[in-house]
Amino acid sequence: MVQGDMDPELRTTIQRVIGETDRPIENRFEARRRAGAAAEDAIAVLRSEGYYANQVEADVSEADPPRPLVQIVPGQRFAIGAAAIAWQGAAPDAASEAAATKAMALTSGAPGRAVDVIAAEGRVVVAVQKRGYADAVAEPREVIVDHADHTVRPTYHIAAGMLVRMDGLDITPGGRTNPDWLRRLAPWNSGDTYDPEDVAELERRLLDTSVYDSVTVGLAPPEKATADGLRPVVVSLSERKPRTIEGGASYATSDGAGVNARWTHYNRLRRADTMALYGQISVRDTRAGVEVTLPHWLRPAQTLKTGAAAYKVRTDAYDETGFGVNADVTRRYGKTSYVTAGLSADYSQTKELTSAGAGMLTTLGRDLFTLQALADLLMDRSNDPLNPTQGWRLSARIEPTLILGDTNLPYLRAVAQGTYYQPLDKQARTVLAGRLRLGRILNGTVDQIPASQRFYAGGGGSVRGFPYQAVGPRLDDNTPRGGVFLFESSFEVRRDLTPKWGMAAFVDAGAVGSSGPIDFQDLAVGIGLGVRYNLGFAPIRVDVATPVARRKGEQPIQVYVSIGQSF
Repeated sequence: MVQGDMDPELRTTIQRVIGETDRPIENRFEARRRAGAAAEDAIAVLRSEGYYANQVEADVSEADPPRPLVQIVPGQRFAIGAAAIAWQGAAPDAASEAAATKAMALTSGAPGRAVDVIAAEGRVVVAVQKRGYADAVAEPREVIVDHADHTVRPTYHIAAGMLVRMDGLDITPGGRTNPDWLRRLAPWNSGDTYDPEDVAELERRLLDTSVYDSVTVGLAPPEKATADGLRPVVVSLSERKPRTIEGGASYATSDGAGVNARWTHYNRLRRADTMALYGQISVRDTRAGVEVTLPHWLRPAQTLKTGAAAYKVRTDAYDETGFGVNADVTRRYGKTSYVTAGLSADYSQTKELTSAGAGMLTTLGRDLFTLQALADLLMDRSNDPLNPTQGWRLSARIEPTLILGDTNLPYLRAVAQGTYYQPLDKQARTVLAGRLRLGRILNGTVDQIPASQRFYAGGGGSVRGFPYQAVGPRLDDNTPRGGVFLFESSFEVRRDLTPKWGMAAFVDAGAVGSSGPIDFQDLAVGIGLGVRYNLGFAPIRVDVATPVARRKGEQPIQVYVSIGQSF
C-alpha cells in the first residue's frame, strides 16, 4: 500500500510500477521484503519524475496477516536549469552547433524529468548527424542535481567527428538485380554531404519494389573511405525466390464460394520487376489476367503497372463480360503520398434491367467499347495503414470516360474520400474515427451510364447493416438501379480492452441519387458493434450491424469479417 500526500497522477504511476502479486504473505519477514522492493521502485519513479529530495520508508502494518507499506514524502519537484553541450574534440560548424543547441529544447523551469533529459541528448545527436556528421555520438553525460536551488543542470558531452561526404553504392554481389540500375536509385550525388534521410530514402525505394526478402542499407565505416575521403553506402539485398505460386479460397454469404491462384515471377528483367499470371473463379467475379510492374520506371519513386484481363461479373444490379487492358503510372511524394495517372480500354457486353414504363421492366443488353483516363491522389498522414489511431487520409479520383458502341457518350466520374483518427488518451486505447465519401457522375443519366460504372452503396466497406449494392434506388423487382450521386459517412469508437482484444461501436450512413442531388430523406443508416483481435500487423475485424429503419424483405442482421479496420 502506498501512503502519503502526493499528486494523484504520480501516485497512479508509482502504484502501476510497484504492481501487485497474488501470492499470499505468510509472515512479517516476507511483508518487509516486499515493502523494501516496493520502496526501491517508488524511489526510481520519483527520481525519474524530478523528485530528488524524496523521503521513502518501507514499513509493515500491524494487521494479521501483515501488509507491506510504503510511506512517501515526494518533496519539492526539481526543475530544469541551465543545459549545455560540451564538444569532445573538434566542434561542428557554427550552423550545426546552433541546430544542436536548439534541438535540446529543454525549457528552464520545466519539471526535471529524467526522460526529458535523456531525450534531449538523443535530439542533439540526431541534429548533428542530420547535418553531415555521421559519426556523432554521445559520451557519458554530466547531470548536476542541485539541492540548494532544486534544479537539474545537464551537460551533454558530444563527439561530433568529421563532416562526412558520400560516395556511390557498395553493393553485395551475387544477386539478380542489375547493379547499374540499383546505383541510379541513390537520391544523392557523389560528394554530397551525408544526410541520414537520403540513406533511409534509398532503403524505402528498395523496399517499395517488394521483390526482396530483406534490405540493409548503411554508411560504410571510416576505414572504407575512398582516397578522396568519400564514404560509400553499403547495400545488401536478400532476393526472394524467382517464382512463387499462391492459391486461396473464400466464402461469403453475399458472394458465395470462390477460389483464386497467382503465379508470379520476380526480377526477370533484373530491375526489381514483377510479372504475374492470375485467375479467380467465384459466383460474383470470375477473371483471368496478366500484370507487369516496373518500379522506379524512368525515375525513382515512380512505378509503371500494366495489365490485361478477361472477366465475367455477376451482381444483383448487372451482368458484364469483357476484356480490358490498362497502364498506370504512380508517383510517390514523401513517404505516404501518391499521384497516379493512367489509361484503360475495355470491350464489354453488359446486361441490365431497365424500366420500360408503366411498371414494366426489360433487359437491356449493350456492346460497349470504353476508353477511360485516370487521375488519382492519395495523401496519407495516419500512423498505420491497417490500424490507424491518429492522423488523417485524403483521396480523390477522377475518371474521364468515353463509351462507344450501342451508346455513345463522354462523361466524368469523380469520387473523393476523407478519414480522420483522434486518440482520446496517450496510449491510444480509445480512438474516434470518421469517414466521409462523396461521388458524382457528370454528363450522363442513370440509364445512359453503364451499370458497372454507376454508384452503389452497402456492404462491409460502405454502409454496414446492408448487403452489397443494397443502398439506393431500386427497380420494381427490387434490383439495385445505381445512381450518379453518392454520399457515405461513418463514425466509429474503437476501444482496446487488452493488448490483443478490442471492440468498436459504429454508425454508418449512405445514400445514392439517381437523377438529382441526394435526397437525405432516403438516407440508409446502419448501427452495430464489432470485435477486433490484434494479429500484430493488423486486426481481424468482425462486425455485426443492423439497419436503423429496415425495409420489407431486408435481413435484420449483417455480419462482416475482414483483416484491417473498416477505414
